[in-house]
Amino acid sequence: MPLAMHKKAPAAHAASAAAQKQGKLWEMHDLIFANQREISPEKYVEWAQQLGLDMDKFRADYASAEVKAIVDVDFKEAQSLGVTGTPAFFVNGRFLSGAKPFEEFATLIDAELKKGG
Repeated sequence: MPLAMHKKAPAAHAASAAAQKQGKLWEMHDLIFANQREISPEKYVEWAQQLGLDMDKFRADYASAEVKAIVDVDFKEAQSLGVTGTPAFFVNGRFLSGAKPFEEFATLIDAELKKGG
């Protein structure tokens, strides 16, 4: 969810979506998160090259209406689910907002496993 307070988030989301079209979503995601202070359109291009992406396709996808629509749909979906920030997690439809310790996830997952039976 590209938060409004993070002005660079929509472009980072677009870079990830463009990389996803070539099967490299998580690799781009990891580079963006590992280098948050450096994010910029120029860096996305550099990282796409580093990942071995087809650069003409990456540039076209990054700037495309299709990728912008993906970003917009993801944002609207998060809003419709009540997500107001990141990170946000759902376990069997149960919402966890914010960074949580492992124990909270374990408790929720264990409760859901017991319900399933």
